[in-house]
Amino acid sequence: MADTDFLDRFKTATSGLLFMSESDYPFDIRSWPGVEQLTPEQLKSDAGVPADAPVQKLSVNDFFHAATKEHEGQSDVGRELVARYKQLVRTIEENLTDTAVYKFGTINMPVFIVGKAPSGDWVGLSTRVVET
Repeated sequence: MADTDFLDRFKTATSGLLFMSESDYPFDIRSWPGVEQLTPEQLKSDAGVPADAPVQKLSVNDFFHAATKEHEGQSDVGRELVARYKQLVRTIEENLTDTAVYKFGTINMPVFIVGKAPSGDWVGLSTRVVET
């Protein structure tokens, strides 16, 4: 499979989807072609955060846990949103290996959801979360 096929799947899975925290942010599709090992330091540089900014590393499931959880009394719109997040997680898990989620800084944090595509290139999504 070509990376373009995979990136099209990401575009479909994230179209109109916002990551909800104290503010809602869209997902941007990212790629790092030719990078053998993607490091937190490289991601910090891409995000424009200081080199000494704190970093949290999470699994994809841990990062999306709240977004993929249904609860009693949830509206139809809420259930639809949960289904979209579950599909996004499936897209990530079915198409990437060596996945990880990195959050940088405090309060208003850039986030990178990354993994290796079948071509061996690093690809993923970036967004932001606000946690006070």
